Amino acid sequence: MLTTVKSLKISYNPINETNTFTNGDWISGQVTLELAKDCQIENLLVKFKGKADVLWTERYGKTTVVYHAKEKYFSLKAVKHNSSVVAPGIHVYPFTFQMPFQNAPSSFAGSVGKIVYTLETKLSRSMRISKKDSTKINFVSKADLNHDPGLMAPQHEHKDKKMKMFSSGAVAMDVNLEKAGFFQGEGLKVMAFIQNKSSREIRPKYCVYRKHSFFANGKRKLSTKDLLKEVGEPIQPSASENVTRVLTIPHDVEPSILNCSIIKAEYRLRVSSSVTRRLATETCDCTHKLSCVNFYRSLLFFYLAV
Repeated sequence: MLTTVKSLKISYNPINETNTFTNGDWISGQVTLELAKDCQIENLLVKFKGKADVLWTERYGKTTVVYHAKEKYFSLKAVKHNSSVVAPGIHVYPFTFQMPFQNAPSSFAGSVGKIVYTLETKLSRSMRISKKDSTKINFVSKADLNHDPGLMAPQHEHKDKKMKMFSSGAVAMDVNLEKAGFFQGEGLKVMAFIQNKSSREIRPKYCVYRKHSFFANGKRKLSTKDLLKEVGEPIQPSASENVTRVLTIPHDVEPSILNCSIIKAEYRLRVSSSVTRRLATETCDCTHKLSCVNFYRSLLFFYLAV
């Protein structure tokens, strides 16, 4: 039996080499409908929508608990064809939407959550199952450094720890960053004054890591991943040094997400000084919270941990 609707496909036209869109951009595309014979159509719709969704399960004995939450940002609709008979052949229906100017989070895909912006078409016919097709676009929220002055503010952390396991004395660190907001590929300059008042040689260590938090039904699920690790030159016992290290933020990291109530994507810089003996290590840590931003790059918000 010959199928009336041979294919239904929705596509869009990229506007840049990175195939990304940001606030206020116009998204144009087309719905392509191919028919094998005359077709009675009730309507042909195109939707553009944005939403966040979180879903995971946890076992408590024999009970499985489902944690689910969602957040909707917008839903736009256009009717491209009303009730009529459409002849056989290929029919193209163009459409245009403008990305809302609202403060929506960037596209995101995590272990148990996602933020998606979708173009969807639906062909409705009387007494027939509707035909659908969809495609996702990559949205990157526009960075506004003036909107959050904290992104450009210096950061400072201090840590003083008495060493107990393999060394006597103490290690003190003062760690400074010039700002909190960075772009992918940018150099992250870490300035530290390290006082090695212990009896052993220590080495400064640097780690940039990603932190994903998912929220549903009053519960949080956490996921972390180290992105970059480096080790500095040794500092001798009873010595103090000013140490500067420039870490290059990877080009492929996603932007920070701080404007979604159910998903957060954050970055942190951990600076530590460690005394290592055989298989064990004793450390003195500082952690800085960092951030990553974008206009078509994304700004990363970093937090310093010491």
